[in-house]
Amino acid sequence: MENVTMTLAEFISQLTYNQISDKALKKVKSCILDSLGCAFCGSTTTWGEIVNEFVQNQEGRQEASLWTTNFMGPAANVVLGNGTMIHSFEFDDYHMTKIHPGAVVIPAAFAIGEKEHIDGKTLMTAILAGYETMIHISRGANPHASRLRGWHLTGTCGTFSAAAAAGNIWQFNTTTMASALGMAGTQSAGLWAFTADGSFSKRFHPGRAAQSGLIAASLARSGYRGPTKILEAEDGGFFKATSYDFDFSKVTDGLGEKFDTEDIVIKPYPTCGSLHSSIDAALIIKKEHEIDVNKILEINVYNSELVNIQCGFDYRPMGVLQAQMSMKYCIARAMMDGMLSMAQFTEDKLSDPVAIDLASRVEFVLDEEINKIYPVEFPSVVEIVMQNRQGYKVRVNMPKGSVENPMSWQEVQNKFNTLGLHALGEKKIGAIIEMIENLENINDVAEITKLMKP
Repeated sequence: MENVTMTLAEFISQLTYNQISDKALKKVKSCILDSLGCAFCGSTTTWGEIVNEFVQNQEGRQEASLWTTNFMGPAANVVLGNGTMIHSFEFDDYHMTKIHPGAVVIPAAFAIGEKEHIDGKTLMTAILAGYETMIHISRGANPHASRLRGWHLTGTCGTFSAAAAAGNIWQFNTTTMASALGMAGTQSAGLWAFTADGSFSKRFHPGRAAQSGLIAASLARSGYRGPTKILEAEDGGFFKATSYDFDFSKVTDGLGEKFDTEDIVIKPYPTCGSLHSSIDAALIIKKEHEIDVNKILEINVYNSELVNIQCGFDYRPMGVLQAQMSMKYCIARAMMDGMLSMAQFTEDKLSDPVAIDLASRVEFVLDEEINKIYPVEFPSVVEIVMQNRQGYKVRVNMPKGSVENPMSWQEVQNKFNTLGLHALGEKKIGAIIEMIENLENINDVAEITKLMKP
């Protein structure tokens, strides 16, 4: 059998800027801008503030910036805070292999990039190496099978992607990169228990994955040997440990031939990405028909078994994250307000008795066709049935923000402005947008991180 870990390591270590498609480079810029905006928003959340306080209390060597603060600390520490901030409001990018790469890769690449004073081209190359690594590993693990085992793939696959980004910056050879992947994989973690009680743990997974990946790359750089068959080892390999139906060939199929980073989804709604096509469908019905929510008899959401397991639980107001993962709450609130933004996740909205009542009338219906193709595709059908038995039914094949229905650069900027304006002010926000738009001409990424201080 092919040593898939070594093949992946070779791709990462040999990837250069000139190999990357223009489409992928444009998407990397969008992902950077979007991730920074999400971080600025996350800096004001309770969970973001707690983790940032922890990071600052560790002190240490001043290598990289903790965004939205004046603190500089060890690169492997500040990424814990920066990654947590990006993922703090369920608004960050995702790929349909059920991962959030931006929240892991971008903090890792920026931290090492700031430490080493790399230029914009080197930064984009490292970020793409991380994204491709995370996507291909998740695809090989089979995100459906791994998720059903209770794993959050952003946490488990993310460690590899952070190590890849750092190793690409440090110009690791194939053997050293394989060791870094091995040390990253042995630290993989991230469990899905948070919807049971509305806890904060999911927010923390990308930051911890970024931290583990940087520790792995740093140790490999110093000569520490990691397992070079971490993905495929029969005893204790990543795939066998985290999935019951994996495919090694999917790690290397098309690697470097077509950049899957081009397919990253930028979120228009601060909710679980698996719900976005359902939200799109509900909003279409709301916009096209005068729906009195008090006269809705039932709302049926036709989707896959895994979406039901992940998001179809009965809604009870137990906090923001639980609501953002709730199919019932998100569809009910979209029908009530005709939109789904951060404003729909305030405490008063979450405990609104009208929303709770309408959420109780949202039902999951298994769609066998959708069940077969999810998560390769994310379609959904929403059906509204009124008390007079009049019905409205809409199918959305791919959600807003996907490659088939993308957000434009202007829409990404608008989202960034909305998320970041309160944290940094109009002047700095405008300067960051200009730098990211012209990132290939930036000589030192520290010029960008300086703008992210208060």
